Amino acid sequence: MRIIGGMTVANEEEQQKADVKENNDSNQQIDRPGRQFYIPSQIVDEFGEKGRDHLNKPFPAQFLLALTAGSFMTFGAVFSILLAVGVETKGIYHLLSGLGFAAGYSMVFMSGAVLFTEINVLLPSYLFNKAGLMKTNIYKFWMSTYIGNIIGAFLVAVLIQSSGSFASTFYPELEMYLDHKMKFMDHGVKGWFQVLISGVLANWLIGMAAFLTTSARDLTGKILGTTLPVVLFVAGNFQHSAANMGYFSMGFLASDKYTWYEYIFFNLVPASIGNLIGGAILVSLLFSYAYKEDIQTSLGRNKNKKGAKR
Repeated sequence: MRIIGGMTVANEEEQQKADVKENNDSNQQIDRPGRQFYIPSQIVDEFGEKGRDHLNKPFPAQFLLALTAGSFMTFGAVFSILLAVGVETKGIYHLLSGLGFAAGYSMVFMSGAVLFTEINVLLPSYLFNKAGLMKTNIYKFWMSTYIGNIIGAFLVAVLIQSSGSFASTFYPELEMYLDHKMKFMDHGVKGWFQVLISGVLANWLIGMAAFLTTSARDLTGKILGTTLPVVLFVAGNFQHSAANMGYFSMGFLASDKYTWYEYIFFNLVPASIGNLIGGAILVSLLFSYAYKEDIQTSLGRNKNKKGAKR
């Protein structure tokens, strides 16, 4: 060591070593690759914030987005049928049908449209992560979304049917889909509860589609995250009320095999109850509780907003 003007100064060699070490540390920080997905606590936080954002929209905007989401369900239902027409191999049949419906869900998730089965995940995440569960506008929003989805699905079905675009092979395939979804009606009360349980499974999977989609940082990842759970619920014939709105809207216009009240009371009602349970409990509540220590949220808690943006 040497002293200059009463101050202790590191010798030149030591200073150079320190500079090299500092540069190496800086380069390591710069070169470290970032994660290609968001962590679960960030995703749950984002669910809640997205639910809050939906609630804060004016009612006309909420209802228009619900109509849009319902219309995408009919497009997805139609596409799932068109892709699978004439396919005999079951595995390929289910894969193509699921891919077709995934197109509808991708449009919902990417556009910010408001789908009943998605808000079954978003709104409970908002409620579970803030004080005060009883807000009238939340339940009004839930109901208006459901009605908007039905109207949107039916309006698009009317347009499609009026266009006369499909070949005759489409309609026998549609009837087969309807029979597959309405088979529980033959089981009476037992069948009603089977639809409810099937609805729990369906919204559990759709909740995970929203989870994976929110996790991804790029468009490819979001579409893939949407597709995998959708293919699974379509292949398993799990009863998803929003998806069935699309099938039933087409069926009501193209076939007289089932009546509107059979569609509603023997499928949509129990499926919707199951969907609410599956989304709220098996996705929102489960992950909110599991990651409650990690969730950083501004949902009424005056914390800095962190997390992913879907």
